[in-house]
Amino acid sequence: MGLLQLFLLLGTFCASSVAGFGVDPALRISVFDELTLGEGFDGVTQVQGFHSESRAFHFQGSSREVKAPVEVSEQMMQKLRGKNEFTVLVTLKQDHLNSGVILSIHHSEHRFLELESSGQRSEVRLHYRTKGQQAHTEVFPYSLADDQWHKVSVAISASHVILHVDCNRIYERVVEAPFMDIPEDASFWLGQRNAAHGFFKGVMQDVEILVMPQGYISQCPDLNRTCPTCNDFHGLVQKIMELQDILAKTSSKLSRAEEKMNGLDGCYCERTCSVKGVVYREDEGWTDGCRNCTCTNGSVQCEAVSCPPPQCPAGTAPAYVKGACCKECQPVCLFGGRELVEGDQKAVRDSAGRCLLFECRDRTLHRVVPSEPCPELNCPEAEQIALSDRCCKVCRGHDFCSEGHSCVEHSDCVNLEAGDCCVCKDGFRPLRDDNAYCEDIDECAEGKHYCRENTMCVNTPGSFMCICHTGYIRIDDYSCTEHDECLSGLHNCDENALCFNMVGGHSCSCKPGYTGNGTVCKAMCDGLCQNGGTCVSPNNCVCQQGFTGKRCETDIDECVDGFVECDSKSTCVNLPGWYHCECRDGYHDNGLFSANGESCVDINECKTGRNTCANDTVCFNLEGGYDCRCPHGHNCTGDCIHDNKVKHSGQIWVLDSDRCSVCSCQAGQVMCRRMVCDCDNPSADLFCCPECDPRLSSQCLHQNGLLTYGSGDTWVENCQQCQCLQGQVDCWPLPCPPVDCEFTLVPEGECCPRCVTDPCQADTIRNDITKTCTDEHGISRFSGSSWIKHGTECTLCQCKNGHICCSVDPMCL
Repeated sequence: MGLLQLFLLLGTFCASSVAGFGVDPALRISVFDELTLGEGFDGVTQVQGFHSESRAFHFQGSSREVKAPVEVSEQMMQKLRGKNEFTVLVTLKQDHLNSGVILSIHHSEHRFLELESSGQRSEVRLHYRTKGQQAHTEVFPYSLADDQWHKVSVAISASHVILHVDCNRIYERVVEAPFMDIPEDASFWLGQRNAAHGFFKGVMQDVEILVMPQGYISQCPDLNRTCPTCNDFHGLVQKIMELQDILAKTSSKLSRAEEKMNGLDGCYCERTCSVKGVVYREDEGWTDGCRNCTCTNGSVQCEAVSCPPPQCPAGTAPAYVKGACCKECQPVCLFGGRELVEGDQKAVRDSAGRCLLFECRDRTLHRVVPSEPCPELNCPEAEQIALSDRCCKVCRGHDFCSEGHSCVEHSDCVNLEAGDCCVCKDGFRPLRDDNAYCEDIDECAEGKHYCRENTMCVNTPGSFMCICHTGYIRIDDYSCTEHDECLSGLHNCDENALCFNMVGGHSCSCKPGYTGNGTVCKAMCDGLCQNGGTCVSPNNCVCQQGFTGKRCETDIDECVDGFVECDSKSTCVNLPGWYHCECRDGYHDNGLFSANGESCVDINECKTGRNTCANDTVCFNLEGGYDCRCPHGHNCTGDCIHDNKVKHSGQIWVLDSDRCSVCSCQAGQVMCRRMVCDCDNPSADLFCCPECDPRLSSQCLHQNGLLTYGSGDTWVENCQQCQCLQGQVDCWPLPCPPVDCEFTLVPEGECCPRCVTDPCQADTIRNDITKTCTDEHGISRFSGSSWIKHGTECTLCQCKNGHICCSVDPMCL
């Protein structure tokens, strides 16, 4: 069976039901107990709860700080850190229209887990961070702020989120999996986001976090588990992918090992030394001229030969022998009171002036008969020189070295008037008194160099070099001066930074109007650029599409400015940064979304029952509405039926369930609408019209702590749309234009995704499990999987719907 078929089979498999359910205390975080709630927290009082089996607390006011101590927070985070299956449970009764945070785990501005209930917009919001370090908010349209008791559970299992309210499954969604790599110094808050925002008002009981799948069963035991969790399935998929990766790497290593073994059969690896074409084995020694050398770990180590004074017997004398470094005892011959060693020659002239040549052999002088006559000289007789070791004269300046010499290592042969001699090359000293063998002089170690300040002496064969210190440039062979990187342009300062030359280097400082460390400088704009705008130069913001103003603070109303033409069945609705054409009353979208509203179609109120025609009238559908008509021959009263009560035509009343909604009966039709708020009317009901509240206590402080908003004001902050109502700030994700494409990317500084054609640029894709990739080992990879490329340590590859995308893993840097 193929892997794809296996996964599809596992995805549809359900396990048998569980008979009972218990929670291991090690997997339970009882928030009230951990925080010892009721002891020293202002604004929190113990009250009667939904049941009497546990404590309940009333949260009120806006000056409280219900925050876990550092050590308590770390204990709770330890249980939750790195987990991808957990459930947040709470029983609550939230004040009407209150928008507040139930619990929040965050570090700085990063929310790792936050559960929020908005009574103003009738929403439950789950905030967290994804593995790609992106902030994510999942919004569930549901009202908890109705001053009624509710059991709430939010269960996360891998990429699935399930919301239960009062033991009813309200929503189940597939989302990006949360990344619970919570820092050690993260903060845990209860009933608020921080000391200034998100105050929950009402009663909470049984606030718990269960680090286990399907924890809602603890709250509602009748909802027993019948199927494996998504994490079970994803875990199995991940394990198989890991095994695939291990198999591929092991196969590759085995193949390389076999290749090496085949090449190494019968071989013994040993580090050797090669000198003058001769190979020496490890620890093998030899004599190289006047040095004793050894092969040590593949490198040649040599030291000068120490020659002891020779003790020669009678009839011998010390002399150098070709190929030997030290003098050896050689037999001698006596000639005219002088000693000649073996091989020496001596020329003498008889009384007739004839030249006789003798050579010392076997302690006896033997006459040498020349085989050839002396060559004819081309120099005057005055320039001719007679030599003591030959009968033939030579011209003055004769090249004796060309006839052969004994100068060997680092020694040069020098011609003299009547012979030659050896002289050590520059930078070398003699190892023998005849200078035939010489050794290098380490000028740096012996202080025989001329390197000046800002340099470092480095020994070379026969000489030395003066290397400049880092940050300096050469003046001559022996001295260096400071290198002005700023003047030469060899610096790493940003183009918007000033370069300052320093001793041994340079420093960078951002120009006025820019901020940074000098190597990277970014422009500064007073008040910052809002709504995703980019500061490109001092006090110059480039705005994203849909915004304008010096700080991009003004939303362009595309509906008012005439940029948009909506279909007649729709009306233009302005949104921060964009707009959309919303179907008018009596119409709804047919599912084929069209930006200009062409997809709006008429609602047949008569067929769907969405009409208020009285029993004695007949409903007739109209374009965008309906009509209640009397049947022929009948006398219709025009009365309406509402909540099983008869309302006369023209009657106006306020809904019992909502004091802010007014209804009327008009010719058999019930028309209800929310009360129109006239803030100029001093008798306006502030309960229904909180935006009309003029009191200072109803003002809100902006997140940056610098701006104040009145009740009813709205603004955009960090890709969220915020509103102030009666002192409470409520923020929800900024709505984005719908995108219908396979690959999307949220550009830096923007809030909404855009379509891209290159899958490797996309940060969000619609993964299709039927599309696979084949890696360098020929292994099939599922869409969404990732692996480290063979032969590398930091090249991370991903399969994106059949496309392989590789990049350097930032975790390696």
